[in-house]
Amino acid sequence: TKMADFDAINTIERDEEDNSSSSLESYTQTPEPVIIRGAGNITVFGLSNRFCRDFPSALTGRLAPEEFTGSVGRVNTVLRKTLPVSARWLLCGCCFCLCTCGCSLWPVICLSKRTRNAIEKTLEAENTNLYHKLGLHWRLSRQRCDNSSLMEYVLVIEVIPKKDILRPD
Repeated sequence: TKMADFDAINTIERDEEDNSSSSLESYTQTPEPVIIRGAGNITVFGLSNRFCRDFPSALTGRLAPEEFTGSVGRVNTVLRKTLPVSARWLLCGCCFCLCTCGCSLWPVICLSKRTRNAIEKTLEAENTNLYHKLGLHWRLSRQRCDNSSLMEYVLVIEVIPKKDILRPD
C-alpha cells in the first residue's frame, strides 16, 4: 500500500507541473511581427525602390514614430542610391539578353545582392544601436506577394521574447 500512495503523490505533482508550464507558455507568447511592404513605383528583383514610412499601429507604445520614420528613411536612402543604377543595368541587360545568352543580366544580379547586403547592414546597425534595447528586431525578408506567386522583399519587425527568469534552466 505504501507504493500505491507514492504513485498517487507523483501523479499529483506531475499535474501541477503541467499546469505551471502551460501558464508559462501562454505568458511568453510573442505578438505577430509587423510587416512593412515596398511602396515604390520601381521594383528590381523583388526589391522596391522605397518602403512605406507610415507608422504601424501595432508598434504604438513600443517605439516612437520619429524613430520608426528615421529608420525607414535610412533604408530608403540606401535604396535611393543603389536601385536606379540597378534599374538602368536591368534595362540594358534585357536589351542585350539574346545576344549574350543571358550573361548581360549578371551585373544586375550582383548589384541587387549588393543592395540587399547594404540594407541588411543598415538594419543591423539600427538593431544594435536602438532596437535590441527596446526588445525589437528588424530584418529584410523575402515573402510571396498577396495576389500572385511573385516574391518581394519586405521589412519585418519582430518582438524579441523576454527571457523568463522564473523558469529553471
